[in-house]
This record gives sequence, C-alpha cells and structure tokens, in this order.
Amino acid sequence: MENKDSGKLGLVACIAILTGGCIGSAIFSLSGMTMYYAGPAAIITWIVAAIILGCYGVQVAELSVRYPHSGGVYVFPAKSLNKFWGFAAAWGYVISNFIAVAFSAIYVATYLGVGFEALAGLQIPLALASILFCVILNMMKVTDAGKFNNVLVGLLIITMLLFSGIALSHGNFNFDNFSNFFDGGMGKTGWIQAIPNAMVAYGSVVAIAFMVGQVKDPNRTVPKSMAIALIIVVSLYLLMIVGTLGHITTQFLVDNPGMRFIPMFAAAWTSMTNVPWLSKLISVSAFIALITTMLVVQNLNALTIRAMAEDGALPKVLAKSNKNGAPSAGIILAAVVAGILSCQPSWTELLVNLGSIAAAVTVVIVCYSLIASRKQMPSIEGKYKAPGGNALSWATIIVIVASYIPAIFNGGAQMWIFTAIIYIVGILIYFLYSKKHLAE
Repeated sequence: MENKDSGKLGLVACIAILTGGCIGSAIFSLSGMTMYYAGPAAIITWIVAAIILGCYGVQVAELSVRYPHSGGVYVFPAKSLNKFWGFAAAWGYVISNFIAVAFSAIYVATYLGVGFEALAGLQIPLALASILFCVILNMMKVTDAGKFNNVLVGLLIITMLLFSGIALSHGNFNFDNFSNFFDGGMGKTGWIQAIPNAMVAYGSVVAIAFMVGQVKDPNRTVPKSMAIALIIVVSLYLLMIVGTLGHITTQFLVDNPGMRFIPMFAAAWTSMTNVPWLSKLISVSAFIALITTMLVVQNLNALTIRAMAEDGALPKVLAKSNKNGAPSAGIILAAVVAGILSCQPSWTELLVNLGSIAAAVTVVIVCYSLIASRKQMPSIEGKYKAPGGNALSWATIIVIVASYIPAIFNGGAQMWIFTAIIYIVGILIYFLYSKKHLAE
C-alpha cells in the first residue's frame, strides 16, 4: 500500500522552512528601524513581538488541524466565519507578502552592492533576478525545494553565529550604548511603536499551518515545528541585535538614514573595520536569509491565491497548478507584483508600514476565526488544542491593536490613506468575483 505521507514534509524540513522563512529581510533590515524607533529597548520589542506571534502560532496550529487544507489564511476564516472574512484575511496576507518579497529583493541587491563593489550599480537587475530564482525553485516539487532550503538555512545559521560571536567579543563592543535604555529613539513608547515592524520578522512562523496539506502527521508536526523554530529564531535574533547595538547607536542611525536598513553591515563597516572580511560575511549572510524568506513567502502567497481562486474569490485561472502540484499561476502573479514593487526602492519605508498593518489585520481576523470555530465545532479528542482557550485569542487581538495606537497618534496619515485604498480595492474585487462565481 502506498504511504499517504510519501513526498510530504517531515519535522526537520518544517523547522527549516519556518526558520528560513522568519530569518530574512526583517532581522537584517527592519531591525535597524526598530533600533531607530526604540534605541536599546529594541531588545524588548523583539521579545514581545515573538511572544505575540508565538500566541498567534499556537492558535493557527489548532486551526490547521480543524481545517487541514493548504491556503489556511483564507480557509480558516472562510470556514469559521464566512467567505468575506476569509477574503479580508487573505487579502491583507497577500498584500503584506507582495511587499515582503519586494522588500527582500530590494535588500538582496542592497547587501550585495555594499558588500561587493562590482555589484553596486545593479540594484534593480539583482532584485529581479532574485525573484526569478525563487520562482524557479518554487515550481519544483515541494520536497526538492525543501532540501535546497535546508542547506541554505544551515549556512545561514552558521554565518549568523559567526557574526554574533565576533561582534559580542570584539574590543570595540561598547556597553555604554545600552545606557538610557528606554530613552533612545522615539522616547519611552518607541519600543511599543516598533513592535509591528518586529512582528513582521516572525510572520512566517505559521507558514507550515498554511501548508498543512503538504505536511506529514500535521497534528504533531505543525505545533512542534513552530515551537522549535521560534526558539531558534528568537535566540539568533537576540544575538544579532545585541551584537549590533554594542557597535552602533540610535544617534548614528538618525545621522545616517541610509544605514537604517543595513544595521549589521553598518556595525561591521564602522566599528569592526579590523575584521575586513566581516562586512562581506554579513552581505553573504543577508543574501542567504533574504532568499530563504522569499522562497517561503512567495510559495505561501501562491497557495493563498490558489485557495481564493478555487473558492471563486479571484479569477479561476489563478487556481492553476503545474505537474509538480506547485500553484504555478499564483507563483507567477506574486512574482510579477513583487517585481514591479522592487523597481521602486524609494518606497521602502512606506511599503514596510503598509505591510505591517495588512499583516496585523490578518492576524486579528484569524485569531477571531478560532473563537468562532470553537463555537461551531467542539474540539476532537486527540487533536491539538491551543492553550488558554478564547482568553488567549482575545488577549492576542487586544495586544496587536494596542501596539498600533502610538502610530495612529504620531501621524502617518499617508500610510493609513494607502491602507484604506488597498482594502477598498480588495472589497471591490471580492464582490465582483463573488457575483461571477454565483452566476456560473
């Protein structure tokens, strides 16, 4: 008899996908923005963001065993609430992932350009080439792409540990940089304002739950892989952030805005110049991290697009898969949109803020969908159940909403206007294709 789990992802592959999906654009680029907002208190920002996403992760793990289908960010709310809320969650997720891939592509080019002078003038071609490279890999069988991803993640962890070890033990590491812990950046609430950006760094910790149809024994593998991956990721993040903060200050990032999105390179280039190869190591490490993130996020976006198209919320053509079972139409669409955005590097900060808002909306909807699901369907004996019950879901929603309060009162009108436009467009698309689907 054929093994129904043959060709599916095991625990090690799932941990590698989650780890590689998380460690990417955020730690190598967005960490600089959190340092700019929060100063040394960025350390707390990243811990709090991990706790929030960990709480979200266990809820999504329960949803994945309740509704064991890939494309969960659409499927979970659509099944437990209704199709509209499934679309709203998926729309925010797709938008934030378009931005995540574009942002990663931009900084693939940026890190390679600052690390290797010969590549300095090739920002847009390198960005587009990195997106195309990920398209090719994601068109392969999931297990083949997973093996390649495992190798990349292994190399990534080695390079991060090497940088952290050198930074923490270097003679120029300055403990005074951590004085006035809560007074750096945007002041005493800066660490709260930075949480949405840090949350982006952990967003892919739920990736396996959204790919649950491709996972062996998801009832055990999904929650276990999430927990292990989150521990690995948080440990590596804190080593990198503490190591970097010991070499550059918030004032340095204020005075040098071009360095805000490449903080690790800035630390190597300014404070650790007696280790000349370190800046190149950071460039290579960032390149690997960004590619692994792009691989995971691009595939997740395509799975979500396919799920929406299969349910009539998007054009049916986007439900197409290739002979390997990869959601080919969604992969191509995600690559085209990300490619267009990556040609506008001057939009980086606006895109990051838009992406973090869209991601937060998705998290809130998905958390509430678990509350609704528990009302409709009691837990099944032997199946995974998130700890804390509905109290955890409500607490996650409240904390996420509260983390955006400083941003609301500190301005950013342009960001909120763009967010409103994006969701209005999404709602129009939803009603257009829902009517077409009902008419067929």
